[in-house]
Amino acid sequence: MENQDQVTNTTNVPQQLPQLPNSTGVLVLGILSIVFCWCWGIIGLILGIIALVMAGKATQIYTDTPNTYSEASFKNVKAGKICAIIGVCLSAIYFVFIIIYMSVVGAALTTMPWSTIFDSL
Repeated sequence: MENQDQVTNTTNVPQQLPQLPNSTGVLVLGILSIVFCWCWGIIGLILGIIALVMAGKATQIYTDTPNTYSEASFKNVKAGKICAIIGVCLSAIYFVFIIIYMSVVGAALTTMPWSTIFDSL
C-alpha cells in the first residue's frame, strides 16, 4: 500500500509533505482544554475556543489544497478539534455548576443570623 504522505519528485526520491500550520498546536490546546476544565471552567473554555478557531483555519487551508499538506497533520487537527469540543463542553458545564454553587452558598450565608452569632462571643 502506498503512503499518501509522500510525493515523488523528478529523481524518484520520496519527499514528506509539510504539516498543516498549527496542527500540533490544535491537538495540544484541545487536550489541555480537557485537562484544565476543572480550573473554574475559565481556562478550559479559553484554550478550547482558541483550539477551535485554529482548527477551523487549518481545516479551511486543507480543504482548499489537500495535496499540499500531509494527511497525518489533518488527522491531528481533527483529533484536536474533537478534544477542544469536549473540553469546551466540560468547562461550560463546570462553569455553570460553579455559578450555581456560589449563588446557593451566597444565599445561605446572607440568611445566617450573624449579629446574634457575633454578639454572643
